[in-house]
Amino acid sequence: MQSRPSQSGFTLIELMIVVAIVGILSAVAYPAYTDQIRKGRRADARAALTNLLQQQERYLTQRNTYVEFSVGAAGSKPFKDYAGSSKAESSHDLGSRACLAVGGTVPELKDCIEVFAEPRPKVDSQITMMAIDSQGRRRCTGTDISRCWK
Repeated sequence: MQSRPSQSGFTLIELMIVVAIVGILSAVAYPAYTDQIRKGRRADARAALTNLLQQQERYLTQRNTYVEFSVGAAGSKPFKDYAGSSKAESSHDLGSRACLAVGGTVPELKDCIEVFAEPRPKVDSQITMMAIDSQGRRRCTGTDISRCWK
């Protein structure tokens, strides 16, 4: 009587099942991962906006006016103009401008300032601008603004 040699290893069907399972898991996990990264970057931008607004308030108490500057152009002003731990790693650039008109009245720069964050290219495809002013009004532009201040 001859005994069959035992074989060990995986069959092609078993390998294909494993590949299919890994593909399904990665198809679900990757979009969730990128969404969490996007939410974290927005949280950094919100924190940076709050910090910039506090810096503007401090500047107002010392010089009786706010300071306007365009995105990424704080220059010699004592303001941090990016969100994140360093300018190179920043996901958003910050700026400030006079508040928008309310009820037909345009407030003066010494009365109201709006600070805003714009995402750097390829960082956030859903939000194009987040802003908050010294009166506490929040604005957001983009395709999914419901996620802006969450």
